[in-house]
Amino acid sequence: MPSLQVCNKTPSFPLAFLPVCISALTASELMAQNASEGREFEIEEIIVTATKRESTIQDLPFSINAQTQDDIQRTGASNLEDLSRNVAGLAIQNLGPGQSQVAIRGVSAGQIVRDQPGVKEQVGIYLDESVISLSLFTPDLDLFDLNRVETLRGPQGTLFGSGSMGGTIRYITNQPKLDEQEATVEANLHTVTDGKEGGHLKGMANIPLADGKAALRVVAYTTEYAGFIDALGEGGAKDDDVNDGNRTGGRVTLTWEPTDNLTITPRIVFQEIDMEGFNREEIFNIYANPYTTTRPAIDLDEREQYLLVDESFEDETLIADIVVSWGLEPFDVTFVGSYTDREIEVGRDASALTGSISFDEGYPDAGILLPSNLVDTTDLEQYTAELRLSSNDTGDLQWLAGVFWADTEREYSQRLPTPGYDAVTDATLGAGTSAGAANGFGSDSPYNADIPYDLEQFAVFGEVTYDLTERLHLTLGARWYDYEEERSFTSGGIFSNGDNQTDKTDSDGVTPRVMASYDLNEEVVINAQASKGFRLGGVNDPLNAGLCDPADLSTFGGFQAYDDETMWNYELGFKANWSRVTLNAAVFYSDIEDLQVTLDAGSCSSRISFNVPDSHTAGIEFELGGYLFDGMYVSFAGSILEAEFDSTVRDSSGNVVGGVEDGNRLASVPDEQFALAATYTFAQPLLGSSETYLSGSLQYVGDRITQPGDQVSGAGNFTSGITFGGAAGTEVTSVDLELDSYETLNISGGLVYDEWEAMVYINNVTDENVELSFDRERGGRARLAYRTNQPRTIGVTFRKSF
Repeated sequence: MPSLQVCNKTPSFPLAFLPVCISALTASELMAQNASEGREFEIEEIIVTATKRESTIQDLPFSINAQTQDDIQRTGASNLEDLSRNVAGLAIQNLGPGQSQVAIRGVSAGQIVRDQPGVKEQVGIYLDESVISLSLFTPDLDLFDLNRVETLRGPQGTLFGSGSMGGTIRYITNQPKLDEQEATVEANLHTVTDGKEGGHLKGMANIPLADGKAALRVVAYTTEYAGFIDALGEGGAKDDDVNDGNRTGGRVTLTWEPTDNLTITPRIVFQEIDMEGFNREEIFNIYANPYTTTRPAIDLDEREQYLLVDESFEDETLIADIVVSWGLEPFDVTFVGSYTDREIEVGRDASALTGSISFDEGYPDAGILLPSNLVDTTDLEQYTAELRLSSNDTGDLQWLAGVFWADTEREYSQRLPTPGYDAVTDATLGAGTSAGAANGFGSDSPYNADIPYDLEQFAVFGEVTYDLTERLHLTLGARWYDYEEERSFTSGGIFSNGDNQTDKTDSDGVTPRVMASYDLNEEVVINAQASKGFRLGGVNDPLNAGLCDPADLSTFGGFQAYDDETMWNYELGFKANWSRVTLNAAVFYSDIEDLQVTLDAGSCSSRISFNVPDSHTAGIEFELGGYLFDGMYVSFAGSILEAEFDSTVRDSSGNVVGGVEDGNRLASVPDEQFALAATYTFAQPLLGSSETYLSGSLQYVGDRITQPGDQVSGAGNFTSGITFGGAAGTEVTSVDLELDSYETLNISGGLVYDEWEAMVYINNVTDENVELSFDRERGGRARLAYRTNQPRTIGVTFRKSF
């Protein structure tokens, strides 16, 4: 097999989709080499650390994608959702800023939302060596000055633990360079159709210190997000572009090499996100709908919502970590320690929710119209430590072994401040009613909850790779884990049960992995694996029983604890590099036991998780790229999935619960997903540049559902049952809960000079208004909405290196 190198220079073209294992040399470099050396265009590969040691993607016996810094820059990707369009099998369910859910290869529990803090993630997220996963709140990290983003498909429990059932995503940053002073500044300005203007300013400086023994790398950035959702309000009020916001942060990394074989790298990462609203496009609101007569009838248009209270999302993240690498004979020692402090506050307009409950309780219209703000807060402190040893010789036997410890304390709370609510409650239900239900919480908040979690885990893991022959390589690995979780639940307010309870759960087990690869020749490798993944179980929060109608209470009232979720993945892969063309493909089958499915518990304004005994995902993924001719690079990638339940879950009356029926689809993942991209680099650059390029990409995403119950016949017919504003409450709002497939087209072009580059781009050229996920408040009685994408965006980016 030919040696595989990292591309160290900036590519001459932006790849809107880069196939797995491709980081191509620039077309201009390749043409120069072709002219001077008389050889054909070749595609080179990048180095990754997906197995916690350096390796080329071609040599890894499982499926992995790597998007490099050049790919991120030239495609204009700003977050993980942007990158997902370029990675076969990776799907993002958009639930608002910093709240998106990640699924790989169709492994999905359905929609998990902000008030389910006990649910664990299905895809692990890492920043270099530090785990930063947090269920419900996937870190929305800025991608500036990253070396690459690795997407590891399939269970990664052996090396990365719980939460990596579907796979693992790793943000790999550029490390300080000991002998090179450099800096980069990037500026962007863009405008959004029917929205605001946005942009960013980012910078990096690498500063050598101590005569080449140390270096400091400093990164800083700020981004202004352009809003595009308009909010209507009482009295004909309208507030334009309410979902704007800002992301500001930076990283400071110090690398110190006191000796040739010892490297110490401490780092501080800080990021703050402050959003003013959400990308929610409403269809129905009890305050704004076409059925009212004593209030103005309102038909909500595209990218509109109705608010009585301003909404917000704030996320402050601090990460302090250190990596110590010590090279000995005949092994290396690596220590990783990290501390994460994350504070999240989500404020959303819950007026329709509170108003619908007030109607059920017989409150007057003035009480139904009280503005109500549901505030969710998460305070997280997490400590982790990992110590591992790994072989460093070049023999037939390679090994890695380590121990991992983590302690996570998560304080979650909910408050529902609704000024004036106690007075109208006591006037309607009797004096002292509010105080009697408070359970120690404050006034004018009909629902309150405090849910502290303490999760401690310990694991021992290892992998051994042996070259049975020059062509046949075998890997065996396993992880033993032990988890203990304790949580308390205290609630108060007229909407609550007044709960005071403490629960403990624990789990231990082993996740094995067996992988083999065979080099057919220098260009083609075949690999196979069987691996096990797992996700911790937990305990549901009590239903808000007083809010449930009898049918919902009967259906969902029996679900309390749910077990660990486990999965066996079987995979056969093919990787080929034929100089000018690469093809990587895999077929897989995943057998899931006790899948943790999440459902909206109807009128209860609660959500529950429960186990489905048997489910599976199966499919094929492929990534093909190559040169049609000199200067023209084309790539095509995609995945075809089958993700289904193999069991049926019924309630005590024998009715199927929430669409969880043998043969029905799993939620939130498309059956098909494809990306086609082409980039042409001019043989004769324009305007005195050293390089001129044009690029276009087209992404197709198949239809999806948000929750399993969305595929049940009649599930899209909603009635509020609320006679408010002259509406009868029996009107039917019909919604197609199968989210339509969609295509998005992006185009860009740029000029590259010696020290600077300019790029103009149009994203979402056809201005598609995409249904990303469906949102229903209180089972659809209070509000119905879609979350939608950013409209057509036209922008320009300048980048200068020093």
